[in-house]
Amino acid sequence: MIKANPFLGNDEDRAEIWDMLVAKDIRAYTQADWSMVEDDFLEDEFFAVNAGFDSDPSKWNLAFSRFESYRDSWLEAARASLDTEYAEPLEDAVHKLTTLEQIEVKDGKAIARKQFDGTIQVVGKEPEVLNWQTLYYLKKTPAGWKIVGFTGYLPYTK
Repeated sequence: MIKANPFLGNDEDRAEIWDMLVAKDIRAYTQADWSMVEDDFLEDEFFAVNAGFDSDPSKWNLAFSRFESYRDSWLEAARASLDTEYAEPLEDAVHKLTTLEQIEVKDGKAIARKQFDGTIQVVGKEPEVLNWQTLYYLKKTPAGWKIVGFTGYLPYTK
């Protein structure tokens, strides 16, 4: 079940951000097609932090100081998912367990809280468990909203 954009028709900025971080990101990842998302980033400003599922910021690390490192890691993981036999359509399964309801927009900047909570059935193996959240940092440009970074693998909270 592909989720509908809850901001469509009500809030143009949040609708654009939701489409980028949910609909487009999930489709690109499940098809391992980086070209679908490559223009969603400000490469020169980008960096990402890995929280490692730990609530203690002293244990977090600068996982990606370079955009190219993130892109390569994303592609490696996405291609591995193509080699996995899932018991359900992967795009539908990821939509089912993804939530993006909180997007704060202020002065041309935004922070979006994307959560993952659930499992994806894998044929002949234990299910994949997704249970974390990511905070995305975005900037509005003349070309639309762009990702400048994120803090990922934060412990899941309601």
